[in-house]
Amino acid sequence: MEINPIVVDAAGKITPLDLAAKIDETAAFLVQQKWGAQVDFPAPFGRAEFPEEAYVKAMDAKTGASLKLTILNVTGRVWTMVAGGGASVVYADTICDLGFAHELANYGEYSGAPNDEQTYNYARTILGLMCRTKRDDGKVLIIGGGIANFTDVAATFKGLIKAIKAFKDELLAGNVSIFVRRAGPNYQEGLKMMLALRDETGLTMKIFGPEQDAVAVCPLALGLVPLDSIPDFDPDAPLIHTVSKAAAPDAALVRPREFSGSPADFKAALTTMSTQQFTNETRCLVYGLQQRAVQGMLDFDFMCKRKRPSVAAMVYPFQGNHYVKFYWGTEETLIPVYTTIATACEKHRDASVMVNFASFRSVYETCMETFEQHAEQIKTVAIIAEGVPEAQTRALIATAEAKGVGIIGPATVGGIKPGCFRIGNTGGMAWR
Repeated sequence: MEINPIVVDAAGKITPLDLAAKIDETAAFLVQQKWGAQVDFPAPFGRAEFPEEAYVKAMDAKTGASLKLTILNVTGRVWTMVAGGGASVVYADTICDLGFAHELANYGEYSGAPNDEQTYNYARTILGLMCRTKRDDGKVLIIGGGIANFTDVAATFKGLIKAIKAFKDELLAGNVSIFVRRAGPNYQEGLKMMLALRDETGLTMKIFGPEQDAVAVCPLALGLVPLDSIPDFDPDAPLIHTVSKAAAPDAALVRPREFSGSPADFKAALTTMSTQQFTNETRCLVYGLQQRAVQGMLDFDFMCKRKRPSVAAMVYPFQGNHYVKFYWGTEETLIPVYTTIATACEKHRDASVMVNFASFRSVYETCMETFEQHAEQIKTVAIIAEGVPEAQTRALIATAEAKGVGIIGPATVGGIKPGCFRIGNTGGMAWR
């Protein structure tokens, strides 16, 4: 908050003449009534918000997936539908670096395993905008992404394909070319579906998998290299290992670093560090009924030859105490689900980590409960939720520090310690 200027009269009374305050849009669910209905956050780039942007924003608010859309140039020639926040930046930067910033029509991303209907609605929104105007030189749609962690590529392609079929006539009439590059869980099936779509619709499409660089489609789509310069995805070709044997590291870069302080300083520094977490015996509680994430963690544990699953229990307050069945290798195992954090901590004293999948609306309360009541046991909390208000984030950090609890997040996909522990959905899924 900034108060400027102020006036001090002869009697010493201070009167503020102007005031500017920063408010956090993510805290609207907490204090919108105090702000009043007249608070209207400005649209990006100082213009009125497109109805399609508002529609996608509303969809995003109602799902655990991430759906984002910003219109840059509604009559632009280059449109994108990119999976992943990081990938969306890479694709936009590449298009701009290749000299087509003025033709880039939109920026956005879809990620977090959206379902068929969500992907369909997101795709048809973009296609509707793209087909609104025509260009003599045609338009291009780049459907891109890196290697997905846990999003089922084939599942999201179902909604996308449904949208493309719905706009087939408009896409053909507008001379729209589509360029696809995707990788991740079940990508082979997804790309086969795209090849079948091309045959069925007669659309101009080029389709690639992880055998091509993530942004290799960009110069192709922009007409900077011939269309036949890169071969299409071949579903019958042998799998290509995209990670080759790494060269030996430079010894000068990886030499051990010596502590420059005194032995006393070194000992003091050690005492301030938290207890080591994420060994091959670390166990956790998972807040939220996230069965897909838990199964991924158990698959990782089994492949690492852990003696016991890393997930001791789950917490879900909206059902009674019960068990959920998971796979431990080829066998089945049951993991208990409790309605309260207190019960889970009491029943599983060996759990020292919490992986918190609570939404941005409730994650503050669940974390504060953990810090205030269970800090002697829970020493690390991973907060998955995005959009946690800044004030709440600061309070969480301060309380965690005071209680000696480490925080990963908010807004984290997780992390992996090789051979020891995996947090949530990090690293993708093992497909049976």
